[in-house]
Amino acid sequence: MATDNVPALALLIDGDNASPKIVTGLLAEIANYGVASVKRIYGDWTGPNLKGWKECLLEHSIQPIQQFAYTTGKNATDGAMIIDAMDLLYTGRFSGFCIVSSDSDFARLAARLREQGVTVYGFGERKTPRPFITACDKFVYFDVLNAATPEASEPAVPASKPKKPVVDVAPANKSAATKPALDKAALDMLVKAVTASADEDGRANLARVGAHLAKQAPDFDARNYGFPRLSDLAEASGIVDVERTGENPKIVMVRLRKDRR
Repeated sequence: MATDNVPALALLIDGDNASPKIVTGLLAEIANYGVASVKRIYGDWTGPNLKGWKECLLEHSIQPIQQFAYTTGKNATDGAMIIDAMDLLYTGRFSGFCIVSSDSDFARLAARLREQGVTVYGFGERKTPRPFITACDKFVYFDVLNAATPEASEPAVPASKPKKPVVDVAPANKSAATKPALDKAALDMLVKAVTASADEDGRANLARVGAHLAKQAPDFDARNYGFPRLSDLAEASGIVDVERTGENPKIVMVRLRKDRR
C-alpha cells in the first residue's frame, strides 16, 4: 500500500488493445506518478490472442482477469474494466487510475473518475480517439514507452537536412524520424503556456509551464517530439530563453524571446 507521500494508483490494462512489449516502459512511466497498488489486465485468456501476455504477468505481478467474449463483435472486456474501476474508486484508496487502452469506450470512464477528484493517466496508440485522450489528465503514447526501454531504442544515424529549420527541431536520430516535428501548433501552445505562467518580469517556472501545457493538451509530451525533457524541447524551440538556478533541485525558468512577446 502506498505511503502518505506517494500516491496509490490502480493500473487497469485492456489486454485486447495493448501489447506485452510496452510493459517495462509502462511500469517505469507509472513509477513517476506513484505506486501501482493494483495491477490488473482484462481479456479472454481462453483464446490465443493473449498468449504473449502470459509470460510477463508473473514477472511484473499483474493479475489476469478472465472475461469471456459472450457474443461476436461485442467487447465484454470493456464492461469488466469499467465495473472494476468504479468498485476501486469507491474504496477511496486511490488517488489516480492508469487506463491502458486505445478504445474510445473509456472516455466516459475517465471523465467520471476525474469528477471524483482522482487523476487519470491514459496510455494508448497514436490512433487513440481524441475523446479518450482529452478525458484524461495526461495521456502517453505507446511508442514513447517503447522508446524509453533499451531493447526498443535504435542507434543514432546522421540526420537529413531539414527543409524548415525553425519548425523541424526533432533530434537527429532514426527513432525520432517517426515522431512529429515541433510544428506551429505545438509552438503556439508553448507560447501560451509561458505567457499564462509568467510573473511580472516575464519569467516562468518551467514546471508550471508543463502543468499548463497538460491542461491545454493531455497528450503534449516532450518525448513525442524526440526530447527526453521539457527543458530540452524548450531550448530547441528557439522561442524562449532558458535559465537554470539553484543546485538541488535545479530550478528551470523560461522567458519568451522579444520577438515572441
